[in-house]
Amino acid sequence: MQRTGILLVNLGTPDSAEVADVKKYLKQFLLDERVIDIPAFNRNLLVRGIIVPFRSPKTSALYKKIWREDGSPLLYYSLLQQQMLQEKLGDTYHVELAMRYQNPSIQAGLASLRDKLVKEIIVIPLFPQYASASTGSVMQLVMELVSKWATIPPIRMVNSFHDNPLMIAAFAENARIHGPENYDHVLFSFHGLPERQLLKCDHTGTYCLKSDDCCETLNDVNKFCYSAQGHDTA
Repeated sequence: MQRTGILLVNLGTPDSAEVADVKKYLKQFLLDERVIDIPAFNRNLLVRGIIVPFRSPKTSALYKKIWREDGSPLLYYSLLQQQMLQEKLGDTYHVELAMRYQNPSIQAGLASLRDKLVKEIIVIPLFPQYASASTGSVMQLVMELVSKWATIPPIRMVNSFHDNPLMIAAFAENARIHGPENYDHVLFSFHGLPERQLLKCDHTGTYCLKSDDCCETLNDVNKFCYSAQGHDTA
């Protein structure tokens, strides 16, 4: 029986909370040209010469405060998500987990699906809203890796799921636990991006940040804009 392969991809985590592993993680993460989208020389100087040496000890200390006895919290819950999805989908699917940075790697996840002889691969970056620095980076690496395969199976990539009813229902259910009706306002907070990365999503150069309300409604121009998708989710 041929199965469909699913590759869940989360952001990443150090292999341990120790400074050496945090340094490896931060280097791989911040040297990604889609994350810090400045010229390579400047990016290397900034990351290798300033950010990693000075930030790693502080970040290591913070990781140690949340680190579980069985490892990274993000990896623990991501593996649990993989297991639950596998149980939900059954034997007609094979679900693998990967991290964009560090382990388990995307290369290992793709190789495992190839070895399972799946009939197609569905790549699902676990970021509801599209951003070049997250989903775009995952897609680029997947394409680079499979381009080296002699036989490339059908591959589908989920660009975003910011408006998926099941995702929104899950968020709403989590919010209800805290009694939002008892508050005057509910604030939605999303991860920030530099404005230059938002501008790159507007290939026309005529819409993004041209007005104060450019992100409030999705349209053909801003449909891949992280900010516009965030507004749509909220």
